[in-house]
Amino acid sequence: MSRSESIDFKNLQLIFMDCIFCKIIEKKIDAKIVFENKEIIAFKDIHPLAPVHILIIPKKHIVSINDVNVEDAKLLGDMIIAARNIAKDLDIAENGYKLLFRTGKHGGQEVDHIHLHLIGGAALHEEIRPLEVDWK
Repeated sequence: MSRSESIDFKNLQLIFMDCIFCKIIEKKIDAKIVFENKEIIAFKDIHPLAPVHILIIPKKHIVSINDVNVEDAKLLGDMIIAARNIAKDLDIAENGYKLLFRTGKHGGQEVDHIHLHLIGGAALHEEIRPLEVDWK
Protein backbone atom coordinates (compact mmCIF):
# COMPACT_ATOMS: atom_id res chain seq x y z
CA MET A 1 0.00 0.00 0.00
CA SER A 2 1.39 3.43 -0.91
CA ARG A 3 1.54 6.30 1.56
CA SER A 4 -1.30 8.11 -0.21
CA GLU A 5 -3.52 5.04 0.00
CA SER A 6 -3.04 4.82 3.77
CA ILE A 7 -4.19 8.39 4.41
CA ASP A 8 -7.88 9.22 4.59
CA PHE A 9 -7.74 12.58 2.80
CA LYS A 10 -11.44 13.30 3.38
CA ASN A 11 -10.98 13.09 7.17
CA LEU A 12 -7.73 15.04 6.94
CA GLN A 13 -9.53 17.84 5.11
CA LEU A 14 -12.24 17.90 7.80
CA ILE A 15 -9.57 18.22 10.50
CA PHE A 16 -8.03 21.24 8.76
CA MET A 17 -11.47 22.79 8.24
CA ASP A 18 -12.16 22.51 11.99
CA CYS A 19 -8.74 23.80 13.07
CA ILE A 20 -9.14 27.27 14.58
CA PHE A 21 -5.51 28.12 13.77
CA CYS A 22 -5.97 27.12 10.12
CA LYS A 23 -8.99 29.43 10.03
CA ILE A 24 -6.86 32.28 11.42
CA ILE A 25 -4.19 31.57 8.79
CA GLU A 26 -6.88 31.71 6.10
CA LYS A 27 -8.22 34.96 7.64
CA LYS A 28 -11.62 33.34 8.25
CA ILE A 29 -11.32 34.22 11.95
CA ASP A 30 -10.01 37.56 13.21
CA ALA A 31 -6.88 37.65 15.31
CA LYS A 32 -4.58 40.40 16.54
CA ILE A 33 -1.67 39.50 14.27
CA VAL A 34 1.74 40.79 15.36
CA PHE A 35 3.87 39.03 12.72
CA GLU A 36 3.35 37.17 9.48
CA ASN A 37 5.51 35.84 6.68
CA LYS A 38 5.21 33.08 4.08
CA GLU A 39 5.65 30.25 6.61
CA ILE A 40 4.58 31.62 10.02
CA ILE A 41 1.89 33.73 11.62
CA ALA A 42 1.92 35.11 15.18
CA PHE A 43 -0.96 36.64 17.08
CA LYS A 44 -2.07 37.59 20.59
CA ASP A 45 -3.49 34.77 22.70
CA ILE A 46 -7.15 35.39 23.54
CA HIS A 47 -6.56 34.04 27.07
CA PRO A 48 -3.21 35.60 28.02
CA LEU A 49 -1.22 34.28 30.97
CA ALA A 50 0.91 37.44 31.16
CA PRO A 51 0.94 41.00 29.76
CA VAL A 52 2.53 39.60 26.58
CA HIS A 53 1.26 36.23 25.36
CA ILE A 54 1.77 35.55 21.67
CA LEU A 55 1.11 32.32 19.78
CA ILE A 56 3.55 31.61 16.95
CA ILE A 57 2.28 28.99 14.54
CA PRO A 58 3.44 27.49 11.27
CA LYS A 59 1.10 27.87 8.32
CA LYS A 60 1.79 24.21 7.62
CA HIS A 61 -0.68 22.17 9.65
CA ILE A 62 1.27 19.93 12.03
CA VAL A 63 -0.82 18.38 14.81
CA SER A 64 1.83 18.24 17.54
CA ILE A 65 5.55 18.23 18.19
CA ASN A 66 5.27 14.44 18.07
CA ASP A 67 4.41 14.79 14.38
CA VAL A 68 7.32 16.96 13.23
CA ASN A 69 9.94 15.43 10.98
CA VAL A 70 13.47 16.27 9.95
CA GLU A 71 12.17 18.41 7.09
CA ASP A 72 10.39 20.63 9.65
CA ALA A 73 13.62 21.54 11.50
CA LYS A 74 14.14 24.84 9.66
CA LEU A 75 10.48 25.80 10.19
CA LEU A 76 10.78 25.19 13.95
CA GLY A 77 13.99 27.21 14.05
CA ASP A 78 12.28 30.02 12.16
CA MET A 79 9.48 29.98 14.75
CA ILE A 80 12.03 30.49 17.53
CA ILE A 81 13.75 33.32 15.62
CA ALA A 82 10.33 34.92 15.05
CA ALA A 83 9.66 34.67 18.81
CA ARG A 84 12.99 36.36 19.56
CA ASN A 85 12.25 39.17 17.09
CA ILE A 86 8.72 39.69 18.42
CA ALA A 87 10.09 39.83 21.98
CA LYS A 88 12.48 42.58 20.86
CA ASP A 89 9.69 44.43 19.03
CA LEU A 90 7.47 44.29 22.13
CA ASP A 91 10.31 45.45 24.41
CA ILE A 92 10.36 42.32 26.60
CA ALA A 93 13.62 40.78 25.36
CA GLU A 94 15.93 42.54 27.80
CA ASN A 95 14.03 41.44 30.94
CA GLY A 96 13.29 37.97 29.60
CA TYR A 97 10.42 35.77 28.52
CA LYS A 98 9.40 32.13 28.21
CA LEU A 99 8.98 30.02 25.10
CA LEU A 100 6.73 26.98 25.48
CA PHE A 101 5.48 24.18 23.24
CA ARG A 102 2.65 22.15 24.78
CA THR A 103 2.35 18.63 23.40
CA GLY A 104 -0.56 16.25 23.86
CA LYS A 105 -3.18 15.98 26.58
CA HIS A 106 -0.79 15.75 29.54
CA GLY A 107 1.28 18.61 28.13
CA GLY A 108 -1.77 20.86 28.05
CA GLN A 109 -2.08 21.17 24.27
CA GLU A 110 -5.58 22.51 23.56
CA VAL A 111 -5.43 23.04 19.78
CA ASP A 112 -4.22 20.26 17.49
CA HIS A 113 -1.86 22.51 15.52
CA ILE A 114 1.62 23.12 16.91
CA HIS A 115 2.13 26.53 18.42
CA LEU A 116 4.90 28.21 20.32
CA HIS A 117 3.87 30.38 23.25
CA LEU A 118 5.87 33.58 23.79
CA ILE A 119 5.06 34.70 27.33
CA GLY A 120 6.52 37.74 29.10
CA GLY A 121 6.13 41.32 30.13
CA ALA A 122 6.25 40.43 33.84
CA ALA A 123 8.16 38.17 36.22
CA LEU A 124 6.81 34.67 35.65
CA HIS A 125 6.38 31.76 38.03
CA GLU A 126 7.48 28.23 37.24
CA GLU A 127 4.70 25.94 38.40
CA ILE A 128 4.98 22.87 36.22
CA ARG A 129 3.84 19.95 38.33
CA PRO A 130 1.47 17.00 38.03
CA LEU A 131 -2.22 17.72 38.51
CA GLU A 132 -2.48 14.61 40.67
CA VAL A 133 -0.26 14.03 43.68
CA ASP A 134 -0.09 10.24 43.29
CA TRP A 135 1.62 10.07 39.88
CA LYS A 136 4.51 7.66 40.51
